Amino acid sequence: MMVVADVKGSQSRESKVVARAATVTTLLFIAGSASGFARDLLLANLFGAGAGTDAFMVAWSVPETAAPLLIEGALSFLLIPYFSRAVEAGQSLNHVVWAMLPKAAFALVLLTGVTAAAAPLITRAIAPGMQEHALASQSMQVISLTVLGFGLTGLCSAALRTQKIFGPAAAIYLVYNAAIIAAIAIGHDRWGIISAAYGVALGSLLMVLIQAPALLTHVGPPVRSRYHTAIPWMLFAPIAVYTLVRQAQVFVERFVGSSLPAGSISYLNYAQKIAQVPMVASLVLATISFPLLARSLAAGDHAAAARRVMADARVAATLVLLSTAFFVAHAPDVVGLLLEHGAFTAADTQATAWSLRLYCLGLMGQALVGVLCRVYFCGTRPAWYPALVMAAGLIVTGLAAPLLTAPLGVGGIALANAAGISLTALLLLRGMRGPIRVFPQAALLSTLARLSVAAAAAAGGAFLLRPVSATWPLAVAVPFEAVVTTALFAVGAVLTGCRRDLSLTLRRGGEES
Repeated sequence: MMVVADVKGSQSRESKVVARAATVTTLLFIAGSASGFARDLLLANLFGAGAGTDAFMVAWSVPETAAPLLIEGALSFLLIPYFSRAVEAGQSLNHVVWAMLPKAAFALVLLTGVTAAAAPLITRAIAPGMQEHALASQSMQVISLTVLGFGLTGLCSAALRTQKIFGPAAAIYLVYNAAIIAAIAIGHDRWGIISAAYGVALGSLLMVLIQAPALLTHVGPPVRSRYHTAIPWMLFAPIAVYTLVRQAQVFVERFVGSSLPAGSISYLNYAQKIAQVPMVASLVLATISFPLLARSLAAGDHAAAARRVMADARVAATLVLLSTAFFVAHAPDVVGLLLEHGAFTAADTQATAWSLRLYCLGLMGQALVGVLCRVYFCGTRPAWYPALVMAAGLIVTGLAAPLLTAPLGVGGIALANAAGISLTALLLLRGMRGPIRVFPQAALLSTLARLSVAAAAAAGGAFLLRPVSATWPLAVAVPFEAVVTTALFAVGAVLTGCRRDLSLTLRRGGEES
């Protein structure tokens, strides 16, 4: 009886820790997203959508690639399970981290230099039809500093998350965006769009500094450790390939978009920035639960791992499908409210909204990929399957994008992206019984199907009700439209039987945490 009580008490404490972490992470995510919107609004207001912003977006490919590779994706997929296994084995996390840091910093400095030197070649490879190659190259050389900043940020974040410290890692994008906003506000008259590049570089270093106090407190101060890091770098190869192939979706978009009228790359970028907010928010629970998932699989508890992934996938799918319904019905109003100011015109709003509507059709696929890929990277052997299925999705995107631009314009690229990532999600789900032997694929597919029906019905109903708010100011109309879409989605979820699944998910998720 005492053992049972101890276990339940431990589960209760763990559940409270996860709940607090989820609350803090969500609040900081909201703040970071708000600052990101302020950043994009300022860019749109001062620079609009044209050849100059296209050049900056091409240069921005560096942090867009480095972030999933070094912060939220590949490096965390490698280090969190590695750190967790080291702690479970009784090793000092402090010694492990500080033994690794000098080697990692040296490698990142070299990679930063290579990126800066190769900037002219990279920009021409990504967007051969673009007008402002010199501006793109100059911006990329400045922005290349993010390779160092993001790499150190990712190492600190992984160490802190292993210690169940989530707040500082969740605050990194708030300071990152604040630096970009400050640089643009101060330097846009003198340096033009390059001011944003200076802000990106500065922000990447601030991401490291904001985590430093927590790292020193919860991991420990620097030590001269004789610990020899035995990181299984062979595990990193498939994770890195997977991440780079996934990011190559953006390269395909910009390659094809560079041959379209000026501003097309910017339209895609603005649409993605808006759509990515609910997608990233949907993965908050999966991010927090990743150390728990890694420990369950390390202990061979496949049933607990399956319940954890099911909970994460259902919550993520619910959030992104609700958002998809809202964007499909009201994309022009959302884009107009957020971006149609200053140099960003009504025509820019319509082009961006068209891209947003088609891009968000792949949000559920993106969320599922974000949840499911973590499972494959918790093992002690290299996992190439995620990279292979991501490559299959990339091929679909690459073949479909040029074909769809003829009838659909820039929106065709967004639809090709949605098709490619959705195929990847289905293939990852199909292979889940490899890493988790008891994973209930049919149950998850059933829930996703019912949620999709609810989302389709909500989108249709919300679109039919658009005339109600058509003449209202957008600051009033958009919140009203969001409430109406949410209500319709909730009704659809109840009618299709999703409410029971979600209630069970939340209850089991809390118990499993």
